[in-house]
Amino acid sequence: MSEAVIEPTGGAGVVHDWSRDKQVFGVPWGKAMMWIFLLSDTFIFSCFLVGYMMVRISTTDPWPNPSEVFGLTVMGQSVPLLLIAIMTFVLITSSGTMALAVNMGYRKDRKKTFWLMLATAVLGATFVGMQAFEWTKLILEGVRPWENPFGAAQFGSSFFMITGFHGMHVSAGVIYLLIVAFRVRNGFYEKRGGNYEIVEIAGLYWHFVDLVWVFIFAFFYLW
Repeated sequence: MSEAVIEPTGGAGVVHDWSRDKQVFGVPWGKAMMWIFLLSDTFIFSCFLVGYMMVRISTTDPWPNPSEVFGLTVMGQSVPLLLIAIMTFVLITSSGTMALAVNMGYRKDRKKTFWLMLATAVLGATFVGMQAFEWTKLILEGVRPWENPFGAAQFGSSFFMITGFHGMHVSAGVIYLLIVAFRVRNGFYEKRGGNYEIVEIAGLYWHFVDLVWVFIFAFFYLW
């Protein structure tokens, strides 16, 4: 950490000191703070998933069969994991549109950046809507945090806690993306020097929630 530079102007010395630290870290403050936030979130999700594994391994009651719990009836036939497969496809697709938005942002193509970020937000909102439908279906079938007609009672509490926590992240991400997208469209960042690093920072967050879903998908729906 650099030493504080004391100057008669006061504020100028602080700014100078912070700029020196920025050079030491080699990355913008916004991006560094996002990485720190994502690291802390990684610990939280890791604790949740490890706790889920321990509960599942230690329980004496039979664990629910994912194909039975998450199956949908289509044209009179049960299709296992259909909704989950669509949800996963939607979220992975949103990660692709977000990557394109970051690319267009660094090219300073304001129009394409806006539309790609808007598409990402719409896909994220679609995912949350399908997750709400999934929750509604399970609740109507009698799944609760304290009981579960398909097997072990601990399934309900684990499922609602972990998928709900992830859903909150996706919902917050959708709002975050919309704010940044409309600021891009209105030229907010160009007025501040044309720096589109905020688009990449938003992309880091979005790719993180997509990656976490891959682990949730594997733990709950494939195991």
